[in-house]
Amino acid sequence: MRILLIEDDRVIATALREQAEGEGHSVDWAARLDEASEALATTSFDLILLDLMLPDGRGLPFLRSLRAKGSQTPVIIMTALDQVSDRIEGLNAGADDYLVKPFDLSELSARIGAVARRYSGNPNPLIILGELSINLADRRVTKATRNIPLTAREWVLFEAFLQKPGQLLSKPQLEERLYSFDAEVESNTIEVHVSHLRKKLGAMVILTERGLGYRLGPA
Repeated sequence: MRILLIEDDRVIATALREQAEGEGHSVDWAARLDEASEALATTSFDLILLDLMLPDGRGLPFLRSLRAKGSQTPVIIMTALDQVSDRIEGLNAGADDYLVKPFDLSELSARIGAVARRYSGNPNPLIILGELSINLADRRVTKATRNIPLTAREWVLFEAFLQKPGQLLSKPQLEERLYSFDAEVESNTIEVHVSHLRKKLGAMVILTERGLGYRLGPA
């Protein structure tokens, strides 16, 4: 997923970014709300991780503004504000989840996965695709009881197709899933990952629409 992290504490932001990128997500970091607004004006994100106390303002009015403009991007609030009233206010403002600092990084990963599944229209973490059995919660793919290991990048790319079955995804759309603003992207990166997925999961797992992009196949 392409994630926008809005957090002014550099130490916390570094830890969160390393955690998410270690799982194959691409993360763009904004330390201020104005930086976040600039990023949102030019890029489509799959998820926003939002701190509530930023140097140039509070996160809740920012979130309300996003929802008022019609943004449906899922938002997970991360804050030290731990009162029940704070959580209620955050959720009522349009947040999809609310995490109180400090929290375990593995819990954040689980909540990111849960929110992503809800927005894909299938909260069930188990998917059957041909002979493949896919567990979205623990990122496990099996074929005839045999576990098929995927790298973090391979998984995120495969997950992008699982979230939009039957839909055509262009190369730029897939690159946005994998890379943040400051990452260097090789011209054949998507082709290489798709080739690896086909070798591991089956030649028909991802179909090519020449000149247009790729779509999920029958596996």
